[in-house]
Amino acid sequence: MSVTFVVRAARPEDADGIAHVHVAAWRVGYRGLLPGAFLSGLSVEQRTSRWQAILAQPSEPPAQTLLAERDGSVVGFASVGPARDEGAGATTGELWAIYVHPDHWRSGAGHALHERAMEVLRDAGRTDATLWVLAGNERAAAFYARHGWAPDGATKTDWRDDVRLDELRYRRSLLESGDA
Repeated sequence: MSVTFVVRAARPEDADGIAHVHVAAWRVGYRGLLPGAFLSGLSVEQRTSRWQAILAQPSEPPAQTLLAERDGSVVGFASVGPARDEGAGATTGELWAIYVHPDHWRSGAGHALHERAMEVLRDAGRTDATLWVLAGNERAAAFYARHGWAPDGATKTDWRDDVRLDELRYRRSLLESGDA
């Protein structure tokens, strides 16, 4: 039996659903990769406020937040836009984020979001794309490999409060499908 997801542009009123997905995905997906106290301290209320502010701002293509719904409930989201890395060319887009609620992992929601996100970037004239993944996140790395992404050797370190986030950059062409 195939599960069908509705993938659409997110609206400000979707902020709470996106925040619930965001916090749940971090708490489960980054368990063992980030400190437990940091993960348990994530706040749905703070994320909701942040997402309300993000979604209230007009965005220029290809910047867009998409969400996947099943039976009217948000099960995942993805955000795309221009590549934010220094020196990135005008034809490079970026998958800024893609998260699915852990209850819906391996359901096809991530694939549906990824497929639509790549379409948004292609429609904006992007020919390649990058993304950043937390080092050690093997589940995410396997997902990206199935969708045509590969590490390109770039690394960076971000900080969330006093928590260090070591990240690896992945890249893929948008000229061919690359989706599994």
